[in-house]
Amino acid sequence: MQLRQPIWPRFLPSQMVLNFATLGPIGRIPKAPGTWGSVAGLLYFTLFFYPLGILGTLFFGALGIYLAVAMCGEAEFRLGRRDPGEVVLDEFVAIPFCFLGWQPLLQVAPPWAIFLAGFGLFRLFDIWKPLGIRKLQDLPDGWGVVADDIAAALATAVCLQLIGALLVRM
Repeated sequence: MQLRQPIWPRFLPSQMVLNFATLGPIGRIPKAPGTWGSVAGLLYFTLFFYPLGILGTLFFGALGIYLAVAMCGEAEFRLGRRDPGEVVLDEFVAIPFCFLGWQPLLQVAPPWAIFLAGFGLFRLFDIWKPLGIRKLQDLPDGWGVVADDIAAALATAVCLQLIGALLVRM
């Protein structure tokens, strides 16, 4: 199976593509734009994904991934750079995957602590890129931009579940 970049963004104006991929001014913040994109993603999660279960998060998260692959890949092409730092839509759409199955963690921690831990772990995995996450950046086009962030988010979800399981046993 070959991963293909969606072609429909080619027909959009550059300003629209770049504003979408950078989340407007967020990606243009000079210091740590990926962190700010993740903060926006956490807000996105709390406003839209908070009440959803795993299936709802997977469904709407998959739509976000598709949109991010399309727009981030096109932004990468138009900017002429591989995975440009100002493109933060990838972090934004990855954040909900950090919290897959998070509701049972409420037995051991309040929501704010779970969200703070998830945010911190995601940034750690997104920057450090352990466990083969870095290799995912080699995927073509927008897939390489987005896949490493999704993997970092899934690693975060696993860590949160393990931490929750350990805290329940204490």
